[in-house]
Amino acid sequence: MQADTLIIGIGNADRQDDGVGWHILKNLAERLGTTVPEDPGEIVEVETDKADLMFILQIYPELAETISHYQRVCFVDAHTADIAEEISWTTLDPEYEKSPLTHHMSPRTVLSIGAAIYSSMPEAILVSVRGYHFQFERALSAETEALAKKAIDRLWDWINSN
Repeated sequence: MQADTLIIGIGNADRQDDGVGWHILKNLAERLGTTVPEDPGEIVEVETDKADLMFILQIYPELAETISHYQRVCFVDAHTADIAEEISWTTLDPEYEKSPLTHHMSPRTVLSIGAAIYSSMPEAILVSVRGYHFQFERALSAETEALAKKAIDRLWDWINSN
């Protein structure tokens, strides 16, 4: 049986703080009594009774079909200094957003695709955690690791509020 909630971690786990979504999913999986593979690979999917977890490198249009099956979805990603808050928690509405990069799609855009094709979309949020270092390694910087712990606690409360 599929859970009502989907948590999607986005980023490159091999690029230090860009992989904060992966680190958050690993911790949530442990709290949910399961594990995720140590090597995130291209896509990782874990199903539990409370929440399903998915890790992807980037958002792609086909994700609209996946998220249309859930009542709630949370996108987890890293951000840089362009967002003032160290941990940003934003409610998302479906809205097409142009991107200057051909390989980049926003959570709002994939929600808008799903709304157009499937006529309904889940309640959606974006949790964005400040990244400080983006070197080629799997460990988070100390600054982002501390923020990730706070984000995990808040996400855990959100998962359990349903």
